[in-house]
Amino acid sequence: MSKRETYEPGPATGATIQKSGDTWTLVLVRDLRHPPAKVWRALTDPAELAAWAPFDADRSLAATGTAKLTVVGAPKPQVFESTIKRAEAPKLLEYTWAGAELRWELEPTSGGTRLTLWHAIDRNYIAWGAAGWHLCIDVLELLVGGDPIGRIVGADAMGFAGWQRLVGEYSKLLDVAVPSWQPMSGS
Repeated sequence: MSKRETYEPGPATGATIQKSGDTWTLVLVRDLRHPPAKVWRALTDPAELAAWAPFDADRSLAATGTAKLTVVGAPKPQVFESTIKRAEAPKLLEYTWAGAELRWELEPTSGGTRLTLWHAIDRNYIAWGAAGWHLCIDVLELLVGGDPIGRIVGADAMGFAGWQRLVGEYSKLLDVAVPSWQPMSGS
């Protein structure tokens, strides 16, 4: 059995919602066992992003400016012109993606890095967003630790063992409804 087949996501944790009018922002906080410099590289290097993120980048995200971020696993190609607004290695990265604002903050801890993600997301899909980022961050941590299992995003994530459990747990944790649409098997 491969490492990917035996991977099981942990419980939903470290998630809150910040509300400002109609804008909802998912906030995820995770403690990783790796130093900020390694986590920073995974957040900014296109080759490392290709191993865990829900998009491919046409350039490094470690400098401000524009980049093209292509959604992975979408039924048809979706390429977004994104703006990297702040890139302060190895502690802060802010950019737009698919019309949303994302902010990654890395804080050194005695055991590695406290990673905080803010993602402005449609409130109807916040439980899915939390579950998806949970999987992505798990895969990022395995990658940085030298034990990559390949990214788990899009329809692949929705069909992954543990997806429905995570969505339900985040729905309860964040006190939001689970989206009514459910993926068809094999999609």
